Amino acid sequence: MTASDTRVLPPLRIGRIVVDTPVVLAPMAGITNAAFRRLCRENGGGLYVAEMVTSRALVERSPESLRIIHHDPDEVLRSVQVYGVDPATVGAAVRMLVEEDRADHVDLNFGCPVPKVTRKGGGAVLPWKTELFTAIVRAAVDAAAPGGVPVTVKMRKGIDDDHLTYLDAGRIAQDVGVAAIALHARTAADYYSGHADWDAIARLKAAVTEIPVLGNGDIWSAEDALAMVAQTGCDGVVVGRGCQGRPWLFRDLEAAFAGSDERVRPGMHEVAIAVRRHAQLMVEHFGEEGRALREMRKHMAWYFKGYIVGGHLRQRLGLVETLTELDELLASLDLGQPYPGEGAEGQRGRAGSPKRPSVPEGWLDSRELNDAFRAQLREAELSVSGG
Repeated sequence: MTASDTRVLPPLRIGRIVVDTPVVLAPMAGITNAAFRRLCRENGGGLYVAEMVTSRALVERSPESLRIIHHDPDEVLRSVQVYGVDPATVGAAVRMLVEEDRADHVDLNFGCPVPKVTRKGGGAVLPWKTELFTAIVRAAVDAAAPGGVPVTVKMRKGIDDDHLTYLDAGRIAQDVGVAAIALHARTAADYYSGHADWDAIARLKAAVTEIPVLGNGDIWSAEDALAMVAQTGCDGVVVGRGCQGRPWLFRDLEAAFAGSDERVRPGMHEVAIAVRRHAQLMVEHFGEEGRALREMRKHMAWYFKGYIVGGHLRQRLGLVETLTELDELLASLDLGQPYPGEGAEGQRGRAGSPKRPSVPEGWLDSRELNDAFRAQLREAELSVSGG
């Protein structure tokens, strides 16, 4: 039997890009920097997307935006996610990425549910304004076309269950020329709570038939990914919080999509090695040990979820300041501790609870955009972090 006989899905084709393992790392602010992407790449196959960056910050060439879009020389597929609310600015940002050869793939963010973004009409609530959504996507596609760089869209179901946008937005994006669409199967109101509505992914797949549809939401294991594909017929999966503290999830996913039941079940020693490797990569990325270790602190609870560590040691790991201190703390762990099983699996981070979406007053009255909202959207772009 050949490898192709056991594959669950064929390679993912996004324009001219071919991803052998149909898995995409979701861009996560403060997480998916070059260091974390390298760690994930060392574990398995997929397409690894950088942290979101605002189009305005790119056009203005802010130092932080240029750091965000930095890729290691051996990152063969350089993937950048752009957030923007003004078609001209988004077009200019994508043009810069393409003309200066800074990206092989551009993703557009229409999925952010953070209130500071949505209350001004950005992120997950923007597709409600159909004409604006269309103009932004078209501007990006047109700017990327001369370089043959594919553009994709990541979005949510809509604002809330009474204001769904994903089917209309999916059809528009396909017609305008995007290369693939990813759906986080929650609304802005859902935030990260409850269970993702995988049936919505199936409905989008049925509505958008000419380009790949990727599913996102509640993939905590390779088995979850296989279940999503079986239930929805999606062409690949997007993994976000499920890989936090578990970069080896990509090894599991690579095996699962190749038809293998081999899985990584790390004991404490393997986890400690991963933490140390991550920290070293962070130091190399930031060029500043203090900042790198401060950034590592939030990862500690994710890495040691389910393992017996002890409250005092957990606290010290969450306040670590130097590589030397980290080495001492890791050495004090019970490195012979085996994989703890179910306790190490499942959700990472806080799911929170449903929230009433914050949107501009009158935003839901019409799907058209007026001048007052245009002014608010310009402010929204200025207020988003990432540049």
